[in-house]
Amino acid sequence: MVKPVLLEANQPERFYRGGAAIAELRGAVNAAEWGPEDWVASTTTLFGQHTAGLAALPGGELLRSAIEAAPEAWLGAGHVAEFGANPALLVKLLDAGQRLPVHCHPSDSFAASHLDCRFGKTEAWVVVGTTGANPVVYVGFREGVDEATVAAWVASQDTSIMLHALNEVPVKAGDTVFVPAGLPHAIGAGVFIVELQQPTDFSVLLEWTGFAEEGDSSVHLGLGFEAALGCVDRSGWGAARLDGLVRHTADQRGPSVDLLGEQSLEFFRADRVHTESPVEFDPGFAVLVALEGSGGLSTQAGGSLELVRGNTVVLPHAAGSCRVDGDLVLVRCRPPIVGGSTS
Repeated sequence: MVKPVLLEANQPERFYRGGAAIAELRGAVNAAEWGPEDWVASTTTLFGQHTAGLAALPGGELLRSAIEAAPEAWLGAGHVAEFGANPALLVKLLDAGQRLPVHCHPSDSFAASHLDCRFGKTEAWVVVGTTGANPVVYVGFREGVDEATVAAWVASQDTSIMLHALNEVPVKAGDTVFVPAGLPHAIGAGVFIVELQQPTDFSVLLEWTGFAEEGDSSVHLGLGFEAALGCVDRSGWGAARLDGLVRHTADQRGPSVDLLGEQSLEFFRADRVHTESPVEFDPGFAVLVALEGSGGLSTQAGGSLELVRGNTVVLPHAAGSCRVDGDLVLVRCRPPIVGGSTS
C-alpha cells in the first residue's frame, strides 16, 4: 500500500455520551449516542479488548495488520528502527456530549514499570468546535495536593471538590491544549476536538461514579488505586505554568500553522494546513482530518484523492511527497520526531 487511504468512521462504544458533532462533520444522518470518539487510523485497542478500537481499511483489512506486514512502507525505516511497526500515534475525533470524568494517564516510565508497555499517554487537544454558553476544559490542580488528600477524594467520590481543585479553562475553536502524562483533567460538555495521543488506552479515573460500574477494575488499570494514583501529577499549576500548555491559534493563517510547539515533539506533532495556495508535504506517515472546504491530495507515488469536509485520511510514508490544493483546512497529525528529523 503506497497510496493515501480514505477512512470510514470508527466509533467504539464508550462510557460517556456524545457523537453529534462527529456525525455533523462527517455528514452522517444519525449520531451514535454512545459513540463520542472516532478512532482515526487506529492501531490501538480499548483497554482490555482484543480488537475494539482498531481501524479497518476499505475491504476490511485491519490497518494494524497492514502496517505489520509492510512497516517500512507505511512508517519509514527510521521510525521502524525506533518504534517497530507501531505508528506511535493515536488520533481521535472526540465530541463531549457530557462532561468527561476527572482522570489522568500514566507516563512512559509508569507504564513501563506497572503495565509492561513502553508508551504512557501524553495527549493534546485541538479544539475544532464548541456548543453551549460556557465551553471549558479542566486541567491540572490549581494548588499542590498531597497524596492522602487525592486518595480521600477518590474514595469519597466528591465530584465538586475535585472539579473545584482543577483549573477551569475556557476554550474556543482554534485553541490547543497540551496535556502531559499524569496531569489530572476533564473535558467539558460541548467541546469537540481532534485529539492526538500516545498509542494506548490507559486512563486512571479519579472520578468514576456515574461512568463505571462498582468494582470495575479498569478504572485503575487493574493495579488497585493505591498503585494507580502514583501516576497522578499532584503539583500546582498556576496561571504562568498553565499558559505553557494552552495556545490560541484561530487567527493564525498561512500554509501550515504549528499547533503544539516543541513540547510535543517527542510524543506527536500537529499542524493546521490552509490550501489557499497548494501546500507540499515531505514523505512521512500522517493522519489528515479535513475540517473545512474541498480540494485534492496527490502523491509522488501516484495516489490521489478528492477531499471534502469531514474526510479522514491515512497517508503512508511510501506515498512519497504529496500536494494538497483547493480551499481545504486540514489538521495534519504525525508521529514523534525520530532521530532529530522532523520529516
